[in-house]
Amino acid sequence: MYGNGGGTGWMWFIWPIMILVIVLVVVLLVRGSGGGTNRGSGSAPGPGTGRTRVQAILDERYARGELTDEEYQGRLRQLRGDSDR
Repeated sequence: MYGNGGGTGWMWFIWPIMILVIVLVVVLLVRGSGGGTNRGSGSAPGPGTGRTRVQAILDERYARGELTDEEYQGRLRQLRGDSDR
């Protein structure tokens, strides 16, 4: 049918390459979609860490010296919803 089995000689070489290519594509897709761990990204903490992005900005401004102690404490109370000042 195929004439002296000419097609079967290349199959042992092509199938492993195709499998390796498929595995490589899957690994790259998983990494690209963020399926891995988030090590050292430098981004702000996400929800559930107890710290909001707004509080992070407030902390950064206080650390840079843009806010006094009183301003920082007042804005922090306001952020948390404390009514007593």
